[in-house]
Amino acid sequence: MNAAGSGPSPIRAEREGEEREELTRLLPPPPERDVPPGRHSHHKDRLMQLIDDDQSRTTSGQASGEDPQTKQPRLRLSRPALWMPAAALALAGALTVGLVTRADSGNGVEKPGGDSAVVLLDRIAEVAAKSEVTPVRDDQLVYVRSLEAGAECQEDGPCEPGRLSEREAWLSQEPGPVKKLAEFYENGDYVPLRELLPPGSPGTPAGVGRPTYKWLASLPTDPDELLEELYRLAKPVKGEEKAQAVFDEIGELLNASVMPPRTAAALYGAAAKIPGVERVEDAVDPAGRHGVGIIRVDKRVSWATEWIFDRDTLTYLGERSYLTKDTRTGKKGTVLQETAILKRAVVDEYRQRPGSTTK
Repeated sequence: MNAAGSGPSPIRAEREGEEREELTRLLPPPPERDVPPGRHSHHKDRLMQLIDDDQSRTTSGQASGEDPQTKQPRLRLSRPALWMPAAALALAGALTVGLVTRADSGNGVEKPGGDSAVVLLDRIAEVAAKSEVTPVRDDQLVYVRSLEAGAECQEDGPCEPGRLSEREAWLSQEPGPVKKLAEFYENGDYVPLRELLPPGSPGTPAGVGRPTYKWLASLPTDPDELLEELYRLAKPVKGEEKAQAVFDEIGELLNASVMPPRTAAALYGAAAKIPGVERVEDAVDPAGRHGVGIIRVDKRVSWATEWIFDRDTLTYLGERSYLTKDTRTGKKGTVLQETAILKRAVVDEYRQRPGSTTK
């Protein structure tokens, strides 16, 4: 009889179960499933609850059609149309739909051995740990300029094509709770991002859905401990593998903010321990930059998420998600979301751009 508290933790047991599941993939696959409805409505429904107070009150009823069985989408401040297999929503003319294309990377997955991706992630972690980053104060803002694209998908139908767009974001670093989470500039308009909260709510605190520099610095820097924490924090949508939800959550954090070096290194170290990660020898981001990639395919829901890095410096460039099979959502290779990080910096005021003291 085991002593109280002995034996593997529930999270470790879950991870071991997923590793066993990897072995069962040699068996005939189960019947195909489409991308879960939660992904279809991910950012569209969320942003209809988020944008400035008056607009949110006006449009919140339009977002009420979400399946109550579907997980409430998580906030991804770095992307207006992302996480997005779901998408991009023009709300008061401020946010635009994204893009459905054919994936031009992902076919170069190289599997000479199971350690190829691990070796690359270890190298990336080593580079990240040695990077020089000035800590971000609570009263400052993280500025991110990016290219964003995503598919606007119907609940039970195909994705509609859109277009790639450039966006600037100013992300609050206050520990909170705060009511103004960020501000975006896209298509000539500034759009404040506020969460629709019940009356009397103090706002949204820093956390996995609003990852400030200080919150990121508070995460464990041991990859094993961090991975266990991420398994606790990640909430998969219906049908999604928990390991994929964790992989995607790491991608969200990499996109969202200026990253403390030790945290970045630990995130890459944690990613190396997720079953199913593979290396891509030629990955291309939305800006057309070629590099090397890390990919994970969720075979339950038939989509892949791919991170792209500069081949020489191993700097993170962006990410892409696309279908790996023909489904009702679209053809194999259809890009569901993609992002390219063009500039990251720290500024002191909303609408201030790097290198400028004025808005």
